[in-house]
Amino acid sequence: MADSIKQVHADCEKAMQKSIDAMEVDFQAIRTGRASSHLLDRVMVEYHGASVSLQQLASVSVPEPQTILIRPYDPSSLKSIERAILASDLKLTPNNDGKVVRLTIPPLTQERRKELAKMVSRRVEEAKVSLRNHRREAMERLKKLEDDDVISEDEHKRAQKDIENLMHKFSARADELGKHKESEILEL
Repeated sequence: MADSIKQVHADCEKAMQKSIDAMEVDFQAIRTGRASSHLLDRVMVEYHGASVSLQQLASVSVPEPQTILIRPYDPSSLKSIERAILASDLKLTPNNDGKVVRLTIPPLTQERRKELAKMVSRRVEEAKVSLRNHRREAMERLKKLEDDDVISEDEHKRAQKDIENLMHKFSARADELGKHKESEILEL
């Protein structure tokens, strides 16, 4: 009996944590006016006919607060890396000296900061929708357990309350992470 409720609870918690983790990964790729190697996490480079992530083709470092340095393992991939960065939504212009590619992170305009803050708010809302979907799935599983007489009505109500508490915990975490990212973006 209790294993079934525990399993539903554990599955729901794991799914909710994955939603929060995915949101955090997305936040790492949002520019804050400071250089971060995570800005390049989603850049895919056309290399020998295949689409490859930039991290697989080069070492990425941040030698200064406003500069990202990309040192390709294969110097012949420099032009491809440059093209991929230009084609990305980063709005950064790469400087290629024949050995490395440098990206200078310009200070964000107030307008761009507000756009990024809105993006963060939208992403937090998407995470909350995902959390609500996981809660709904868990509630449906609990209802089925009660309908199949695997658990009593009281156990069902207690388990529902536990799932609600999980929902509130993860929702608060999403809000907290969103506020932190927004303050990072809006900080001058």
